[in-house]
Amino acid sequence: MERLLFPVSIKRARAFVSLSFSEKIEMKNIDKAIVLTLNRTWRAIGQRTVRQAFCDLLSGTALAMDIRYELDENGVVQATGPIDCVPVNWEEWLGLPVRSCDLAIQTPRRKVRVPTVIVVANYAGMPLWRPGVTRRSIYERDGGICQYTGRRVAWSDGNLDHVVPRSRGGANSFENLVWSDRGVNTRKADRLPEEAGLRLLREPRAPVAQPIFRRIRNPKHADWRWFLKY
Repeated sequence: MERLLFPVSIKRARAFVSLSFSEKIEMKNIDKAIVLTLNRTWRAIGQRTVRQAFCDLLSGTALAMDIRYELDENGVVQATGPIDCVPVNWEEWLGLPVRSCDLAIQTPRRKVRVPTVIVVANYAGMPLWRPGVTRRSIYERDGGICQYTGRRVAWSDGNLDHVVPRSRGGANSFENLVWSDRGVNTRKADRLPEEAGLRLLREPRAPVAQPIFRRIRNPKHADWRWFLKY
């Protein structure tokens, strides 16, 4: 491991990770997405599994973020806030000590700290996220409010209503679906709102695309918070 130089192929990196870590693993989360990915401006753009993150580091497509904290007199990390964040390459990462607060993987030669955050050095873009047309996404867009009565309706008591019924050519789209009270939905049946004496609170629209980092609602590690608050 210590002799690895950049660049190495992605195929070789994946093979190395498979051979080195599959038998010597010290953690159960190698294939869980617990590594935050940043673009080169340090904006969050997604999540990677530990295995994927090591492949990215080995192939030279990413740098690992060495997040440094103050230590008390006993050498215990004081996680009140980082004193420095330094992107380092794979060879530099291998030389970092495994602290008491770190997850680590045992390779045939040494323990290697598991990164919590990596930086894709040559990518500055920001992927956008737009939800699919689902019951959940309609519920979230409408805030759980029945779009005919204005009352908040629990998940179990509501339903999706096609403004223009499917029997009359209505589409399964954001522009034609609203959250509705089940009783109201049943009463409306295969009629247009005005035919059933109903009026929409507002015209249904597709949600605006959001930067993907706004969808990361449950940080997998305390280190993530320093990059998700911006």
